[in-house]
Amino acid sequence: MTSPGTVLDARALGRALLHRQWLVERHEAPPLDAVEHLVALQAQSGDAPYYQLWSRLAGFGTDDLSALLTGRQAVRVVMMRGTIHLVSARDALRLRAVVQPYLDRTLLATTAGRKVPGLDPPELADAARTALAAGPLHNDELGARLAARWPDAEPNDLAYLARSLLPLVQVPPRGVWGESGGLVYAHADQWLGASSATDTAADETVLRYLAAYGPASAADAQKWLSLTRLKVVFDRLRPRLVTYRDTTGRELFDLAGTELPDPAAPVPPRLLGPFDNVLLAHADRTRIIDKADERRVFTANGIVRGTMLLDGRVAGVWQPELKRTSAAVELRPFTALSGADKDRLAAAAADLLAFAAPEAEKTEVRFAAPG
Repeated sequence: MTSPGTVLDARALGRALLHRQWLVERHEAPPLDAVEHLVALQAQSGDAPYYQLWSRLAGFGTDDLSALLTGRQAVRVVMMRGTIHLVSARDALRLRAVVQPYLDRTLLATTAGRKVPGLDPPELADAARTALAAGPLHNDELGARLAARWPDAEPNDLAYLARSLLPLVQVPPRGVWGESGGLVYAHADQWLGASSATDTAADETVLRYLAAYGPASAADAQKWLSLTRLKVVFDRLRPRLVTYRDTTGRELFDLAGTELPDPAAPVPPRLLGPFDNVLLAHADRTRIIDKADERRVFTANGIVRGTMLLDGRVAGVWQPELKRTSAAVELRPFTALSGADKDRLAAAAADLLAFAAPEAEKTEVRFAAPG
């Protein structure tokens, strides 16, 4: 077992991350267990969580996650970093309270917040709560009702601010694979039939973060959770933690008694979904991606592309093309690949197409030129 105080290089940290993210081998586990293990799946695009779970779970099919959404066991709601995440019903009620201080602090600094000067956030929250009391509302209808109170504001801006003030879930068919539907909101308490938590303490969330993303620094946890001053939480938890150092001397925390994997152990190639957690959960991403390659994955308009891993590191991106009777995936490596690596990635891409487009009459895997 690795001794406390050991210096962990990027390879050791990367191997630990892949093991805890269930990316070394696919797990036999219910999708809801996976969602809660990962804490939350970033979900700006509706299909992203499906790909994220496919890469981690044996036998996972799109209907498995769709059923969680329609059965109200999982929901799409604003969470960390003010972005849409897919979380379990339980976490929608308890985790949102932990993140709420960030959402409150940044509300008026958002584009929508700056366009509504003099806004009283508690008043808007009360108005939105009242508007939704009778049941779910389309984004446009919610905005229109709020605009009756703030006629000088854009209705869409008011609805956007309301989803940061209150835990508003996106009602299916939003997020259901292969379905389309308007943006309809419901208050989480009504949709899930339970009361949201009010405890903002981050201690339990930090422990869950380390279980899925550690070892990590306090700055890493702050980046993932979008909160500041988490160092005091880590200090409070020290009796339950073990500490290491990275190659820059930064202190890293982990759950006491957690064994780290062999950094030299081989790992299989993987195709990771858009917005995958392994790229979003640390301030220092060098355990999984070279700094110079980040610009190839993170776009200027906030998209995080699907990526391919070789030897546990991001080696390129991929893009699907799903049509009614055909499906293709293009693999775009950053550098030239060996024949063996191309074969293994092509096999992974074929598996992805079998998952995403099982009824396609024609499928194609193609490689773009490296670069």
